[in-house]
Amino acid sequence: MTARIIDGKLIAAEIRKELAAETAELKARHGITPGLVTILVGENPASVSYVTGKSKTAMELGFHSVQETLPASSTEADLLALVAKYDEDPAIHGILVQLPLPTQIDEQRVLCAIRPDKDVDAFHPVNVGKLMLGNPDFLPCTPAGIQQLLIRSGTPLDGAEVVVVGRSNIVGKPIANMLLQKGAGANATVTICHTRTRDLAAHTRRADVLIVAAGRPNAITAEMVREGVVVIDVGVNRIGMTDKGKAKLCGDVDFASVKEKAAAITPVPGGVGPMTITMLMRNTLRAAKLRIPK
Repeated sequence: MTARIIDGKLIAAEIRKELAAETAELKARHGITPGLVTILVGENPASVSYVTGKSKTAMELGFHSVQETLPASSTEADLLALVAKYDEDPAIHGILVQLPLPTQIDEQRVLCAIRPDKDVDAFHPVNVGKLMLGNPDFLPCTPAGIQQLLIRSGTPLDGAEVVVVGRSNIVGKPIANMLLQKGAGANATVTICHTRTRDLAAHTRRADVLIVAAGRPNAITAEMVREGVVVIDVGVNRIGMTDKGKAKLCGDVDFASVKEKAAAITPVPGGVGPMTITMLMRNTLRAAKLRIPK
C-alpha cells in the first residue's frame, strides 16, 4: 500500500475560494469588510515571513488588512497600547499578535488583552473555555485546519480511534477536544500521548487516525503504525539547507516509510501549513459576520 497524499495546498485553495465568495456577499449585503490587523514585534525572519503571508492572503480575499511592526526593544506597555487601539477600532474584526514575543513582554498578558470577539487565534481563556464546552466562536487555527483536512479528505471520524501525539495548548489539547465533541467532523474516541507516555507505539498502533505534533523529526516510524491509518503530520523541522540555499524541512513522521503502510498522509511542507493561515482568515470572516446587526 502506498498512501494517498492529503494535499493541504489544494484544500486550502478550495476553502479560500469559498471565503472570497462569502466576503463579497458580506460586503454587498451588509456593507461590512472583514478587517484584520497583524502585529509583529521585532524582525525575526520566520515571523516576518508568516506575517507577510497572512497580510497577503487577507488582501487576496478582499479583507481590510493592516500590518503593524514594533521595534524588538518595545516594552510590554507599548504593545498593550497598540492592542487597545485595535480593540476599539470598529474597522478591525480580528487582531493577531505574532508569537513568539521578545523576552521583556509577557505573552499571556498580551493575549488576554485582546478582546475575545477579536481573538481570531482563539488563544484567549474565554475562547479556550468555549471550545471546551463545545460552543466556540472561533476554532484555533492549526487544529481547525487539521479537522478540515480530515473532513475534506473523506476520513471517517464517527467512532474512530484517534491518537494525538503532543499535548501543547496550540495543537494537541485543542484538536483532541474538537474531535471528541458531538457533531459532524468529530465523535471520535481520542487518546493524547506525550513525553511521559509509556510504550508510545502501543497507542499509535491502535489509531485509525494519527495526529502527530511531537516537535521532533521521525518521532513516528513505520513500526509504530498499523496498515490503513490516516496520518496528519503537524511537525515542521529544519534539517539542513537545499542546494538553492533554502531550508530543508521534514515533519515529525518518517514520511518515506510510513506512507507505505498508511491509507492517507499529509506531506511536509504542503500539508497542515497552508491550512493554518486559511483558518485564520475564516475566523476573521466569522468575527465580521458576528457584527451583522440582528
